[in-house]
Amino acid sequence: MKLKPILAIALLVALPASFTWAQTSPAAKTSPAAATKASPTAAAKTSPTTTTTTSTSTAAARTDVYHVHFTHAAPGKANALADALKQPDPTSPMPGHAILLRHQDGDSWDYVAIEHMGTKANVDATRAAQPTAARDASDWHTDTYVSGPSWADFSKAMGINEGAGKSAVYIVSVYRAIPGHREQLDALLGAQSAGDPAAGNVVMQHLEGAAWTFVAVARYATWEDFVKSETNAAADQAKGAGDWAKLRDHSSYHTDTLADRIMP
Repeated sequence: MKLKPILAIALLVALPASFTWAQTSPAAKTSPAAATKASPTAAAKTSPTTTTTTSTSTAAARTDVYHVHFTHAAPGKANALADALKQPDPTSPMPGHAILLRHQDGDSWDYVAIEHMGTKANVDATRAAQPTAARDASDWHTDTYVSGPSWADFSKAMGINEGAGKSAVYIVSVYRAIPGHREQLDALLGAQSAGDPAAGNVVMQHLEGAAWTFVAVARYATWEDFVKSETNAAADQAKGAGDWAKLRDHSSYHTDTLADRIMP
């Protein structure tokens, strides 16, 4: 089913103090792979305290706002950065509504933190300063607001309530749609391929920040399920068919990263 969200976006002066204040203004961000193309979303300046929200016309599947934070550890600081990202943010509008994934294989980031903000994200220019130790544990990061499903749907898809170890494998992908192909790419990403044993899949759409259009997170309950998915995909690819070929018709750029969950 095609989803056609209509986004109402205000320029963000600075991001909320989430994940130990590890963010900066999204207006100057690039993609996790350091893509240089500017974000396609146009925005207008507002007062020092502004709001990003989805409009009432947004498709039902994307009713809420999430903050996506990709970050790379400074040399020798990987564990310190993970510890900093795990610390709860006392100003979070949705305490405990967050997931932290760690890179295993793929793109250049080390961690991605996805935080649920509710139906809107308030931005305050007078937020508290980031602790020096946490700030210096990262040598680069990007921040993006996205529209996504309710927290109940997101947490179910990500296996958050199933306990550690029951959600073994995650694939985190970012995509930039070819102009005029946004709806087609959205529909392709949201449809689960026949024979794909994924236990959950969430596709969220850019609101403000990096240069990508969608971020997708697929969860496989076991490594065996992940291998089965890859084997099926390779067989289709060898025939020049399947999602591998279809993706090239609608996406100008994407990255895929294998990750595991370290919080909660």
